[in-house]
Amino acid sequence: MTQIEGLILSQDNGDLSFGNYALDKKSKVTDFEHFGDSYKVKTFKEITKLERNDLFVYESVPGTVVLNFKANGNEVEFDVEGFADTQIALGLEPELEYKVFIDGVNTGNTVTNLGGKLVFSTELTDTPKHVRVVKF
Repeated sequence: MTQIEGLILSQDNGDLSFGNYALDKKSKVTDFEHFGDSYKVKTFKEITKLERNDLFVYESVPGTVVLNFKANGNEVEFDVEGFADTQIALGLEPELEYKVFIDGVNTGNTVTNLGGKLVFSTELTDTPKHVRVVKF
């Protein structure tokens, strides 16, 4: 398993890495500054959640480790590892269609709900899977 020092890590290229699914009890970091935004991460074996400026960004059930997370207006990209079948939710634009790619395979198109949540599932192991979500 990849270890993230301090539960969240800012990288010089603008990417974030966060989470720790090996923890038995809830841990969190608040007010983590990254490129002018304030992030909060909550993580342990049952859930990993990321917020930016108090807005929902990412959630997984059970918990995960997310590496090289980056988002722009048209796509979100990251590597994720975990220990079981995992449901991942992303905070995106409401009522828009997105394509979800896992390890380069198009898993289909998904439309976000009124709140902008996009939800998909994948089986995870301690070997990272690459996820790419593109606005259609």
